[in-house]
Amino acid sequence: MRLPTLPSIDLTQRTAFQAHLDDLTKPLGALGGLERLGLRLALIAGTCRPQDPPAFLLTFAGDHGITRHGVSAYPAEVTPQMVANLAAGGAASSVLCRLNRITHRVVDVGVAAPCDFPGVIQRNVVRGTADPLQGPAMIRAEAEACLQAGLDEVASLPEHAFALLAVGEMGIGNSAVAALLCCALGGLSPEAAVGPGTGVQGEALAQKVRVVAQVLAHHAPDAKDPLGVLAAIGGAEFGAMAGAMLGAASRGWAVVVDGYIAGAAALVALRLDPKLEDFLVWSHRSAEPGASRLMERLGAEPVLDLGLRLGEGSGAALAVPILRAACAVMREMATFSGAGVSTALEPEASNADAS
Repeated sequence: MRLPTLPSIDLTQRTAFQAHLDDLTKPLGALGGLERLGLRLALIAGTCRPQDPPAFLLTFAGDHGITRHGVSAYPAEVTPQMVANLAAGGAASSVLCRLNRITHRVVDVGVAAPCDFPGVIQRNVVRGTADPLQGPAMIRAEAEACLQAGLDEVASLPEHAFALLAVGEMGIGNSAVAALLCCALGGLSPEAAVGPGTGVQGEALAQKVRVVAQVLAHHAPDAKDPLGVLAAIGGAEFGAMAGAMLGAASRGWAVVVDGYIAGAAALVALRLDPKLEDFLVWSHRSAEPGASRLMERLGAEPVLDLGLRLGEGSGAALAVPILRAACAVMREMATFSGAGVSTALEPEASNADAS
């Protein structure tokens, strides 16, 4: 398949944008991490005064054959039930999208049961993936089709010079799939990558670690072939999220990564095009233990750290107002040079006055 071409961020603008940031009417660095976010978003937007960005959340849904090995506290039947809840506006991410002016779309890309509910976008590629201990989760053509579903969904969104595209997911068993991808593409061990997900503990958690290790041993996935990895061990919604990330970045939009599951999808997309890194904003540090290890590997800093582990895009939706605030600070704050406000005294002058 043909992937979209990602633009290059003009890093030569960093000095000028930082000078604008430092000229805002505040002590240097007084807005802390909000300043770092403002600079990052300004570089993506290509202006030191980025507009108030429209925001979109795409929640992709899929089921996983790995669930038949007891890796989740919930049965696969919960996936379509939660898809219906998302589409009806009753899920946490639905509430946060309404609150925060985010256009929310729920997309069936791999749910085992038909999700012909009002408000669900139909882009189903597979009716659940296969058992990865018996063979590949998908064939390569299906993995490519999942990636294309994400690209197509972004292509259907309105055109904007700059916007925020958040990605989330729904699918019982997908924390095990995320662990598989983080091992295969991020270099984590099963013990480091596997977490409680929906709440498995004790022997159930140990079983989850064993299953992940067995799948990796069965397939020996090659990180140099990310689509092959996705086909062998991945899930439909992971491919769609990866495609959506690449599609949004190709438009020059900032990509807001929701927790651990979306982070694993970002690994797929980064392997396909490393330039994506310049467009990623990591919304929060998931409570899943593998999330912190993944972010450390990637050198990523989260916007929020609230112990979230829900998924759906809820953490990304929660971060959007902060990202908009970072843009507003860059765009609307007065500058010392323009407002006639005195800047801080030079250290030498301050010392001389004190004497």
